[in-house]
Amino acid sequence: MWADGAHRRLPGDAEQLPHSRPRHRGARTMIPLLLLLLPAAHGIVELGTKPALTQDLEGVTTATTFVLEQPRCIFGNFSNAVIWLVVALDKDASAFNNSAEPGTPETAFQSFPNTVSAYMTLNATLASYPCPKPAGDITVLRVGSETSCATDVSRPTCNGPLPGPGPYRVKFLALEGSVPVAETAWSAPITLRTAKPLSSISTAGSGHSAGMIAITAILSILLAILLAALVAMLFSCGSDSCGSSTFSKPESVSVQRYNTHHVYDQAAARL
Repeated sequence: MWADGAHRRLPGDAEQLPHSRPRHRGARTMIPLLLLLLPAAHGIVELGTKPALTQDLEGVTTATTFVLEQPRCIFGNFSNAVIWLVVALDKDASAFNNSAEPGTPETAFQSFPNTVSAYMTLNATLASYPCPKPAGDITVLRVGSETSCATDVSRPTCNGPLPGPGPYRVKFLALEGSVPVAETAWSAPITLRTAKPLSSISTAGSGHSAGMIAITAILSILLAILLAALVAMLFSCGSDSCGSSTFSKPESVSVQRYNTHHVYDQAAARL
């Protein structure tokens, strides 16, 4: 006889393992989270090198661009990786997620910095950064040089003009597929140039009073009028109206020679 509450297994019933448990409903929701954390489980190599502005060119920073040294001889152990430049505002750099993929709305240039805290651009393979540097090679990257794609949402990795003076921070991130494998440290803050408004330019102490500036302007106008009159006079004197003198060739003067015959006659008579 079966005890009360006991389950009687009939022929054909599936055998229940002693340690089996019913699947929890939250197990399925954990799988996507584990997949997102999988790249972090492998670890990202921290290279330590900081991107820096070049010292070899003039105009390193402008109102919308800045020039970096290329990451040469840094990612030598990651020959299969694609190297990306990550650009962020100084205040948002620490919040960047390395698992963010380039070319997506999450890292699109066109949304920076309104809804995107950092964007990814200037992707290149290791072959683009040979080590050591060949003689004569240009080894810089100008960030913000592409104006044609600044508003083109179909090009989210556009290297478009920077939207303000910053300050910005940048780093290089190496991806193998979509998995981050190595990164540099963030650069020092980079601030772009700003144009001074005309009203902020002070003329005090410049050594030029308003009266002197007015006199200089009047003299300049008078000099211009004088030069214009001189040029007009030269052109008018080139024509016949300026008066021309006609020189006639002097007539030739003929001198007639007279032979005094009576002188010779007197000499002959004395003989």
